[in-house]
Amino acid sequence: MSLKPLRSALFMPATNPRALEKAKTLAADAIIFDLEDAVAPDLKADAREQAGQAVQAGGYGKRQVVIRTNGLATPWGKDDLEAACAAAPDAILVPKINGREDVESLSKTISQKSSGDTRLWVMIETPLAILNLTDLTSTAQSADSRLSCLMVGTNDLAKETRAQLNPGRAAMLTWLSQCVCAARAYGLRILDGVHNDFSDDEGLRAECIQGLELGMDGKTLIHPRQIEICNEVFTPSPEEVDWARRITGEFDRPENAGVNVMAIDGKMVERMHADMARQTLAIADAIAD
Repeated sequence: MSLKPLRSALFMPATNPRALEKAKTLAADAIIFDLEDAVAPDLKADAREQAGQAVQAGGYGKRQVVIRTNGLATPWGKDDLEAACAAAPDAILVPKINGREDVESLSKTISQKSSGDTRLWVMIETPLAILNLTDLTSTAQSADSRLSCLMVGTNDLAKETRAQLNPGRAAMLTWLSQCVCAARAYGLRILDGVHNDFSDDEGLRAECIQGLELGMDGKTLIHPRQIEICNEVFTPSPEEVDWARRITGEFDRPENAGVNVMAIDGKMVERMHADMARQTLAIADAIAD
């Protein structure tokens, strides 16, 4: 699993050249050029062309650059996928995925038509995708799989299931946890859904904390002002990093090579906690690079 930071993934409308240029200066870990929700039907072709040009022109530094296509069942999906493969971004994000066949077909197309190491990100936003999670994510075990990240589409899940997206997201918690388990079972990254009210800092922070506690790598965003809070929450705190270094330091001592449990600063710590601490340090180091 890649340890590149993925705390914040910002959707940017591919029809807005100023937004695409501004993205080069933003602190988001990933920039998603959107051809779907943010683009009117009569502008789809223009968005497709501008996204490809922006990717190939580069200038986005360490940020992961992603193109979100329209769904393959739409009139634009096939052309979007062709153009995205030709542009060879870091990843192609495809919405309305339902199961294994979708993922396998997309991986095959990207492998055949993309000149780079473009990865496949998929949106989990339909009831079928939730029901097929294990089968869908298990495709990552294949040697020729391009699948590397799940993105939970909470708005579409709410629409398709008639669940309500209230503060606390009680109706979504089971599905969010299922997505995390499915992703971790097969070494995939996972991003939480968007917080729709970009002026609601308190609500955004609460959702970021909830996503972190559920096990998410980060969160998708709809406005640049959301980046700072999201990055803050998903960055290990100095106290967490110090404690992680303390744990790993103790377990790495030669005299503790056969020790599975020890007391550190008055707390009983197991070797599995050292493994978790190493993950924390790897994330912190990746963010610092």
